[in-house]
Amino acid sequence: QVQLVESGGGSVQSGGSLRLSCAASGYTYTTYCMGWFRQAPGKEREGVARIDSDGSTTYSDSVKGRFTISQDNAKNTLYLQMNSLKPEDTAMYYCAATNRPKGFSTGGYYTWSYEWNYWGQGTQVTVSS
Repeated sequence: QVQLVESGGGSVQSGGSLRLSCAASGYTYTTYCMGWFRQAPGKEREGVARIDSDGSTTYSDSVKGRFTISQDNAKNTLYLQMNSLKPEDTAMYYCAATNRPKGFSTGGYYTWSYEWNYWGQGTQVTVSS
């Protein structure tokens, strides 16, 4: 069974940095598309960054140039390096994975042309001004 466990969240001041980690287990890690998402109180969940099985990456415009998604295939771990943090980055951050084909949907959460079918429990990031 697929399990995703995030860690690394916390409280930082504006301009600071954090690195989130997501330990994955229960599946062949390298065959899945992985991503980071966030949800602030009262707002919809949004995609932050995605990394495909071939290593290509995608970022939301709001984090481009500040955040970097990466993975260590040997450790089955996904990372999100967050630099130059802003108060508007405050949110619960989730790691997610999908093994669904691009463009395929069963009605679940769908963004970046993928339906994301496995989720971690989330880690809180709070950025103060």
